[in-house]
Amino acid sequence: MKNIAILGSTGSIGTQTLEIVRDNSDLKVVGLCAGHNTDMLEKQVREFLPKIAVMGDEGAAADLKERIKDLPVKVLSGMEGMIELAEMSESDMLLTAIVGMIGIRPTIAAIKAGKDIALANKETLVCAGHIIMPLAKEHNVGIYPVDSEHSAIFQSLHGEDPRRVTKILLTASGGPFRGMSREQLVGKTKYDALKHPNWNMGQKITIDSATLVNKGLEVMEAGWLFNVPRTKVEVVIHPQSIIHSMVEYEDGGIMAQLGMPDMKLPIQYAIFFPDRRPLAGKKVDFFELKSISFERPDIETFEGLKMAYEAMDKGGSMPTVFNAANEKAVALFLHDRIHFLDIYDIIRDAMDAHTLIDNPSVEEILDTEKAVYERIASVRGDI
Repeated sequence: MKNIAILGSTGSIGTQTLEIVRDNSDLKVVGLCAGHNTDMLEKQVREFLPKIAVMGDEGAAADLKERIKDLPVKVLSGMEGMIELAEMSESDMLLTAIVGMIGIRPTIAAIKAGKDIALANKETLVCAGHIIMPLAKEHNVGIYPVDSEHSAIFQSLHGEDPRRVTKILLTASGGPFRGMSREQLVGKTKYDALKHPNWNMGQKITIDSATLVNKGLEVMEAGWLFNVPRTKVEVVIHPQSIIHSMVEYEDGGIMAQLGMPDMKLPIQYAIFFPDRRPLAGKKVDFFELKSISFERPDIETFEGLKMAYEAMDKGGSMPTVFNAANEKAVALFLHDRIHFLDIYDIIRDAMDAHTLIDNPSVEEILDTEKAVYERIASVRGDI
């Protein structure tokens, strides 16, 4: 029996993880955490009966506690609750599927408590990879990627000598606006940007896919996960989303992981590694697919990737600035407060205004995020 706790159980990754739990009798959920969706968390708690349930704030937690007072479930709230869930003695693994830097402290707490991490929270490594990876090594904790691209890289490296790697080929669908010019992007709405051609994801990551910011964050994450410099990570547009990423070795051999665009595969692989389990769903039919194609990313039109490279090269606190500015800009866009191309302008302004911190602590990372938020709010207003 493997016991797991889930941060972000009501989101896209969290709900798909629970589908995997339903199909595997040797998995048990001992902790669940959600932001504000009390209705869904109540249903999850009643089905899976965890030891601990956490809500994002005290009001939501009080509501949940009243709703499930007939159950022997401890209800907590906020960061303190997330950290207690992360450290709970009953769990073997923490799956982090919440969006934002709020995931950093619970992840650190779980690592210190000896829990393996199934990582679906990009910000944890983008902003604090210099803290997280050495800490995981110190505590002999596994970090298992849940992102489809990083899972593909992880699978393509398995059994190989990492010293022989010459290049990581990180694939991207190109999003809903692939091939468009900057002029064509003028006036694009959130409804246009949320029409991803292949993947069913949460709103924030879907917008990040449209701007190619998501791919930039993944380049940074890959650097930390696989201990490779940015120069060894190449982004390749692959519209069909069948090859999830590839690894090139020094003899010219390339290992690739292929599969349908379904997040359940990387989630399940992270949970059960190194085992593989049956997984229902459509499989790749090469006769139906017939062909696959590749393109270079247009980093002049889709500046998110270009600015991510810059942030990674500068290092220190700059990836935090890039991530925080994008997070706030996407929220403004989803609330119809800014235009699509304004996302790039907001990130650019935040990066230009920032004074770099070379080796930021967790507190400095969070202070940097706050300063970026305040700068954007002073110019664009808050939500």
